[in-house]
Amino acid sequence: MTVMGLNHDPLERPMNQCNGRNKLLGDSGFDQRILTAPVKSAVDKFQLLPEFLKVRGLVKQHLDSFNYFVKTEIKKIVRANNLIRASKHPHIYLRFLNVKIGKPSIMDESVTDDVTPQTCRLSDQTYAAPIYVDVEYTLGSRDDPRLHKRIGVEIGRMPIMLRSCCCVLYGRDEAELAKLGECPLDPGGYFVIKGTEKVILIQEQLSKNRIIIDTDKKGNIAASVTSSTEKIKTKTVIVMENEKLWLQLNQFPKKVPLMVVMKAMGMESDQEVTQMVGRDPSYSFLLLPSIEECTKCKVYTQEQALEYLEKMEGRAYSVLRDVFLANVP
Repeated sequence: MTVMGLNHDPLERPMNQCNGRNKLLGDSGFDQRILTAPVKSAVDKFQLLPEFLKVRGLVKQHLDSFNYFVKTEIKKIVRANNLIRASKHPHIYLRFLNVKIGKPSIMDESVTDDVTPQTCRLSDQTYAAPIYVDVEYTLGSRDDPRLHKRIGVEIGRMPIMLRSCCCVLYGRDEAELAKLGECPLDPGGYFVIKGTEKVILIQEQLSKNRIIIDTDKKGNIAASVTSSTEKIKTKTVIVMENEKLWLQLNQFPKKVPLMVVMKAMGMESDQEVTQMVGRDPSYSFLLLPSIEECTKCKVYTQEQALEYLEKMEGRAYSVLRDVFLANVP
């Protein structure tokens, strides 16, 4: 029917609504928001484990790390240490131009033969490959130096991770793996050293001497840093609780107002502390509750701050000097 010169189909509105719903649900009919929502239940996460193993596997992080090393990291290492110059004769030098990893092989009576992991297992040998570099060097006197180049000079050997990009098993199908004496279900990610299978254990640690911002169990914002030196290792945490900043340190039996610590370290003026944090006026308002907490403790000078800390820890001065931020002299 026609209304005010516009044609309206009775089915037009329902069809538009259906199209909008189909876009939300997607072609498969599932709500995309549900599919992308985080999995919270441990039971649901456990059901995802088999699919995760099919896609990622248990050793993919080992293989990715080794592949990145042989393709990128080893070149960066050589590039950073590429020049060796004679101290007494500066005109004589040696420079590494390029580095690459060869094929896994063994040396038998001055003859190099390609090798497979199974061969190394049976013969108690190391599954390794040569490291080749291109070298540029000079010879001759100071007045007449002569430049020479050599391509593909072997400078060492490196164990090869099974199933990595340098391994002879890389990209092989099941039939080819069976011919090489390998199990198709073996994921790799390990080395063969003198006939014995060896694996590198990966350990996860927080970055040292770097500030990490996080929330604690109570939902408070906390900044932590693991300070490490040759003699000592300690963790310092600055936490904001009830809009006030506190220091948490193992040497102190309880948390300490941060402004007390700042005064104990020699910054007696509240204005000086605020300017060290930042000159924006908003920082003054953020630090105001912490300054008030310090006033409640009746701490105004460095001497009073050290006395306050000494009541909790008898060697407060040495703690602030050597433990608070151990990596900062």
